[in-house]
Amino acid sequence: MAEVYYKVKTLNRYSAKTSDKPADRPPEGKPFQTFEDLEVYQLARGFRKAIYGVARRLPDFEKFGLVSQMRRAAASLTNNISEGHGRYRYPDQIKFLLPARGSLEELQDDLNICLDENYLPAAEIKLLKQQGWRVLNVLNGYAVTCGKRKLRARIQPCVTRHRNRLGLRKKRCSLQMCRCNFLTL
Repeated sequence: MAEVYYKVKTLNRYSAKTSDKPADRPPEGKPFQTFEDLEVYQLARGFRKAIYGVARRLPDFEKFGLVSQMRRAAASLTNNISEGHGRYRYPDQIKFLLPARGSLEELQDDLNICLDENYLPAAEIKLLKQQGWRVLNVLNGYAVTCGKRKLRARIQPCVTRHRNRLGLRKKRCSLQMCRCNFLTL
């Protein structure tokens, strides 16, 4: 039996060899390649680290209550952003951003509990809540961007797919499986 060798195509990540920038940052003007390159993920990751720091300082009797809840919500925030980015279609990406937004709101309420029970100073909670609202604003912007891309994805592929078949003259798309009503140039 002959051995079969497969070629594996590697992801062309940014490397320090090709530029003087650090390897973990995308070059300017390049599209995102992984979820780690997204600004919303980077902000959410920083917020998750801050929440984990808060959870470590809470009283021991909250270990299986508030601490556990905060840690799960913080992990869910970044997990949903990364899993949504891994989906191929934009509507699927948006579906994963909604639970991430819910987890973020839940963390805001957990910070209110910490304030009400005097577990943390009010000034620290205020800073954490501001950081959380910043993440929420960027998360909402990313969801809007995905929604706009979804609309463009409905229009653009049909025109490019049929351009070769229909030629450069103005013709209505006549393919049976296509429901577009575009005039291609």
